[in-house]
Amino acid sequence: MEIQGTTLRICVADPAMLESTITFYERLTGSRAMRFERGGVSVAAVGCFLLMSGPATELEVLRKVAATIAVPDVDEASTLLTASGAKVLAGPVPSPGGRNLIALHPDGSVFEYVDRQVPATE
Repeated sequence: MEIQGTTLRICVADPAMLESTITFYERLTGSRAMRFERGGVSVAAVGCFLLMSGPATELEVLRKVAATIAVPDVDEASTLLTASGAKVLAGPVPSPGGRNLIALHPDGSVFEYVDRQVPATE
C-alpha cells in the first residue's frame, strides 16, 4: 500500500482556544485552514495538521487515533489491513476530506486512513 502522506491530529480541549491555535498553525505552515464540522467537532486542516475541538466525550474518542494516513484507495487499504491482521473499526465512509476508515493495528495502535476521493457534486 502506498502511503501518500500523514496528518498529525491535535485535539484542542478548550474550544475558545481553537481560533488562536488555527492562526498559529496557519503562520507556522504558511497555508490557510480548511474548516468543517463533523459530529459536533470543529475541525481545521492546516498543512499536515488536523486541529479538532468540541465536546470532551468526542475528543476522548478522537485522541485514540494516532494519525491520519493518506492512501490512494481506502477499499484497497481495508483489504490489505484485514489480510495483515488489522481490524477495521469503522468505514469506509465518505467524509469532508475524502473516504475514510478507522483501523486497529495488531499492536493496539489506531489510525485513520483517507483516500481524498471526494464524490462529485451534481
